Amino acid sequence: MSSVIASTRFSVLDRSRTREGHDGPQALRDTVRLARQAEALGFHRFWVSEHHGVPGVAGSAPTVLAAAVAAATSTIRVGTGGVMLPNHQPLVVAEQFGVLESLFPGRIDMGLGRSVGFTDGVRRALGRDKDDAEDFAGQLAELLRWFEGTHPQVHARPAEGLRVPPFVLATGKGAGIAAAAGLPLVIGDLRGRERLLRSVEGYRDAFRPSPWAAEPYVVVAGTVAVADGEEEARRLLVPEAWAMAYSRTHGTFPPLAPAGRIEARTMTAKEREFYESGLRGHIHGTEEQVADALETVIKESGADEVLVTTSTYDRAGLVDSFRRLARLAGLTSADVPAAA
Repeated sequence: MSSVIASTRFSVLDRSRTREGHDGPQALRDTVRLARQAEALGFHRFWVSEHHGVPGVAGSAPTVLAAAVAAATSTIRVGTGGVMLPNHQPLVVAEQFGVLESLFPGRIDMGLGRSVGFTDGVRRALGRDKDDAEDFAGQLAELLRWFEGTHPQVHARPAEGLRVPPFVLATGKGAGIAAAAGLPLVIGDLRGRERLLRSVEGYRDAFRPSPWAAEPYVVVAGTVAVADGEEEARRLLVPEAWAMAYSRTHGTFPPLAPAGRIEARTMTAKEREFYESGLRGHIHGTEEQVADALETVIKESGADEVLVTTSTYDRAGLVDSFRRLARLAGLTSADVPAAA
C-alpha cells in the first residue's frame, strides 16, 4: 500500500439518492444503513447533504438525518456536507449543531455550504433569493460567534461554549472565505483538476490561523468507484451520469435507474453528449487503478483527507466499492454485509 494513501483519511458523503422502485423513506433508511457499513469498514467520517425540492434526492434536512446516523453508529464522525447556510438563520444552525454535539459529544462535524435553493420556486418557499449567498462570509462569522458566546444579548443554547468543527464547502470564492476565516476546506470535484489545484494553493497561501484551526486542512471530494474490473466500475457511474444528463435535457432530476436499461436506451444527441460528459473524469477501476489515481490526486493537492461520494442504482455494488476502497486505503476491513 502507498504510504501517501496510508497517511490520508478517507470519509464518505451520501446524498440519499432515490432509486427506481424505492421511495424517499427507503433512500433515507439506506443512508443510515450505509453509515453503519462505512463505520465497520473504518472510514473516518460519514456526512449527509441538503437538497430541497429535488425529485431524485431524499436528503432535505441534514441535521435531522445526521442525528439518525449518529444514533445508529458509535465511533464514526457524523456531519453535513453540508448545511447550506444562506437557507437558514445562523442562530438556528448553531442550536441544531449544539443539540447534536450535546447528544453525541466529540463525533459531530459542521460542514457548511454557500448555495441557496436551486430554483426560483424553492427559493421563494425558503424565503430566500440568490443574493443571500453573497453574504456567506458574514453568515459564517455570525454562526461561529454563537458558539463563541460573543453575541451581547442572546445566547445560543446549548451551542455556546461547545466545539463543533466547522468546514467550508468551496464553490467559487468559498476557498478564499475558508482561508480568511481560518477553517478547514472541502473542495471538489476531481474532474476539474487544474481549477481544484489553483483553489487549494490559493487557500493555503491566504490561510489565517483561527481558534478553530491552527493550519490549513484540505478535504478533496469526488466520485470514486472500485470493482473487479474497469468496466464494472464504470457501470457503477452510469445511473448518476444518466440522471444528470436527463436533468440537463428535461429539467427534472430522476431516481437512479439500472445501468443495463440506461445503456440500452436510444438517446438523443444532446442526451448522449451530457451522458458521456457525466462519465468522464471520475476515479474508477480496479483497486490498483484507483490506488494509483488517488495517490496522484493526493500528491498534487496535498490533501489531508478524501471525501468519497458515489451514487448508483446497485446498492450491493456500492457497498462492495466502499469495501474495496477501504482495503486499498488500509482501513479496518470488517466483514460488512452487502446491501439488499
